[in-house]
Amino acid sequence: MSSETLENDQAPAQNIEAPIRFDTKIAVLLREDLEPWQRLNVTAFLVSGLGSAVPEVVGEPYADADGTAYLPMFRQPVLIFEGTKETLTAAHSRAVSRALPRSLFTSDLFSTGNDRDNRAAVRAVSTGELDLVGLAVYGPRNGVDKVVKGARMHP
Repeated sequence: MSSETLENDQAPAQNIEAPIRFDTKIAVLLREDLEPWQRLNVTAFLVSGLGSAVPEVVGEPYADADGTAYLPMFRQPVLIFEGTKETLTAAHSRAVSRALPRSLFTSDLFSTGNDRDNRAAVRAVSTGELDLVGLAVYGPRNGVDKVVKGARMHP
């Protein structure tokens, strides 16, 4: 084999980029007794808060081969967990005590129809009395892992 052939055979291996590994994690924790439509709705609402409050979680805009532009999305995976009401309450307490960026969804929000009423519904209930059905949290991997301790990956 000539040295030219050897160099050409090795060139693609040298251009392969290493996988991206994130020091942070985005996790969504859902209460296990939610209906499928509620799980989807809650997840969408929860993650929408992270992108606006923590801009570094959002990547660059997309474009297809024809140049059609698309909105940016999170730059890293979102892990979805589920757990009992007690698991959610404990996770919420841990997220608050660690001061991690978080968003929440309470059962009261299923009966409101807009952002103003959603905020009023949350504001009307003390922290310890919130009927949590969903929580999203962002932060260092080990911190987020501690927050969702006791939850299981969503099936």
